[in-house]
Amino acid sequence: MSGRAETLRRWLAAAPLVAAVGCAVGPDFEPPAAPAAATYTPEPQPTETAVAGGRAQRFAAGNALPVKWWELFESPRLDERVEQALAANPTLQSAQATLRQSENELRAGYSVFFPRVDVGASAVRERTFVPAPSVPRETLTVYSLAANASYVLDVFGGERRKVESERAQTDTRRYETAATYVTLVATVANTTIAEAAYREQIDFTQRLIDAERDQVAITQSRARSGLIPRATLLALETQLASTESQIPQLEQRWSEARDLLAVLLGREPASFEAAPVPLAELVIPQEIPVSLPSDLVRQRPDVLAAEARLHGASADIGVATAAMFPQITLSGSYGTAGTGALFSGPTAAWYAAAQLVSPVFHAGELWFQRRAAIEAYQASLASYRETVLGGLEQVADSLRALEHDAAQVEAQRRQESAALDSLQLVGVNYRAGLAGYLDVLVANFQANEATIARIEGEARRLQDTVTLFAALGGGWWEDPGAVAPP
Repeated sequence: MSGRAETLRRWLAAAPLVAAVGCAVGPDFEPPAAPAAATYTPEPQPTETAVAGGRAQRFAAGNALPVKWWELFESPRLDERVEQALAANPTLQSAQATLRQSENELRAGYSVFFPRVDVGASAVRERTFVPAPSVPRETLTVYSLAANASYVLDVFGGERRKVESERAQTDTRRYETAATYVTLVATVANTTIAEAAYREQIDFTQRLIDAERDQVAITQSRARSGLIPRATLLALETQLASTESQIPQLEQRWSEARDLLAVLLGREPASFEAAPVPLAELVIPQEIPVSLPSDLVRQRPDVLAAEARLHGASADIGVATAAMFPQITLSGSYGTAGTGALFSGPTAAWYAAAQLVSPVFHAGELWFQRRAAIEAYQASLASYRETVLGGLEQVADSLRALEHDAAQVEAQRRQESAALDSLQLVGVNYRAGLAGYLDVLVANFQANEATIARIEGEARRLQDTVTLFAALGGGWWEDPGAVAPP
């Protein structure tokens, strides 16, 4: 290689070092400050709930959420469902593939920091045209080989800010994938709880129907004997039909929960045959770790995604600012062409060039593009604050909900116990002829309402616990495979 070509090679190789001495215009991003408050509620944060069903829930402020928080419900079948969903859910798989796509696009974007080198070669077979008959025509083969290189000298950091923006977009995809992970686990847990509650309501309602049928049979016998008026029989038959009408509604909801579970686990509803989870198998967690607000903003994936979008908007300001400054491009080429040996004699040629392009008059386009980027940053900042406030609100609401759930479930248990005792006593008296049909109707209604309310209250307490775990971030950061499984 000639001395000039070696000089060109060294010049282009040093171009990234030359660019490094330049400054990157635009603001350097700094994450917003974390909330200063130590609690989520204006009143003192509770340390535990009331005792309901023999169990109280204690809140451990400042403790970290376990990575597999769903195991706190002590249900092996729930654990199995969650693991199946994490392995086969198409929504999570789509989010993970989108994240990998963004990571590869970011790696491609880093190429801007290096010179671009292309090599071209050609071989042309041609025959010369000579108008004079006395001159012989000649057939030639022309060979050419050339290497071209170019590099944008990033003096003002526009390219660096573009890569910074792309990196922020990748971070956004990463945290959006984490949010999909957290939402998926919470939805599987909540749907499992709903399925169990519907199943228990169906079973209780069926037992109540059996008792009411016995009451109707007794009444029919007495009505045929003329001991009671037919209106009494019709009233009890109406009550029985009303109770029976609840079964189709409950079975429809149970079927919808099962179908949703099948889809969450990546299965077709027709092939989903997992055994139901009894509501009694789901144990209410007693120890609830509650992160501090300052930790919450570094754990919740929606807050981190909003911060990444804010970072990207900050980098876009630098991109728009750099566009207002000159751009310097270095380029060069070295090659040879001829009909004989390549890289020999006078057939070799090279060139080196530096090009500067500076905006002079764009009718305010570049200025207003920068202003637009600044306003986009302000919009992202407001969205970030809104996301943080929404996260704090969700945790505060969940903590209060668990307090109220415990008190309500305990009251519902007492109400159900009294109503069932009353129903049993009225049933015995009715068979003995000591109670009237109105007593039976009232007792059936009260028992039905009390038991259904108790089942719904226990399910709500379990689901509010799931909501709190999800509101605290879902523990995804402790699972290496949560966002990008190996």
